[in-house]
Amino acid sequence: MLPFLKNHPFAVEAFFESSMVLTFAVPKEQLQHLVPPCLTLDSFNDQWAFVAMAMVQTKGLRPKGFPRFMGNDFFLIGYRIFVRYVNQAGKNLRGLYIIKSETDKKKMELMGNTFTHYNYTTTDITQISNGNKVCIASTKSAFKVEVELGGELVPLPQHSPFADWKEARRFAGPLPFTFTYNEHTKEVLIIEGVRQHWQPAPIKVLEHEIAFLGSLHLKEVHLANAFIVQNIPYHWKKGRIEKWNG
Repeated sequence: MLPFLKNHPFAVEAFFESSMVLTFAVPKEQLQHLVPPCLTLDSFNDQWAFVAMAMVQTKGLRPKGFPRFMGNDFFLIGYRIFVRYVNQAGKNLRGLYIIKSETDKKKMELMGNTFTHYNYTTTDITQISNGNKVCIASTKSAFKVEVELGGELVPLPQHSPFADWKEARRFAGPLPFTFTYNEHTKEVLIIEGVRQHWQPAPIKVLEHEIAFLGSLHLKEVHLANAFIVQNIPYHWKKGRIEKWNG
């Protein structure tokens, strides 16, 4: 495989039928070792850093400009850390650093690992809706998330570091940029996402058991917020590369 193919060589578009994100606050020193040296943690009150689990049902995912019938429908799961990167122009960019990616179809695993550095694996996904309650679970990946959709009257999670949903929305994700770092070439790959009508709605988390987060052996982990967006057109621009001088 040609290495440049993994650098997001063309723009991609999709329709987000739903994107549900659970964000967890962790003392920042516990996440520092998980991000490359070109990135800094996007922290809150100089104390908390954030790792999130995103569960996204996509429709018609395809190279941008291709007709929709050529797209594919996938369920995507991404575990990512909120970070910042100062680019060569001196601009401070907020974004995400992905530490694990999963999907429900082998085709997406193959395509994702051909055109990105996200290291997709395939897993089973079960989705059950009952009124305003939604449960998403996986036996293979050992997670279960059950939420209740309820709008602005939803209370913040009990141990959230945020004072209100306005503060919490700053860490709702996805952020404008996603970063990948090539340690051998000292290059940063920057992928910009473009969206419209992005209005995350708070949701109440009734249950969450997430084996991958447990495998990170983090201490003092608190659910900080949970949001959902629905029926959103989205696209990712072609990746661009910068040399990082350290």
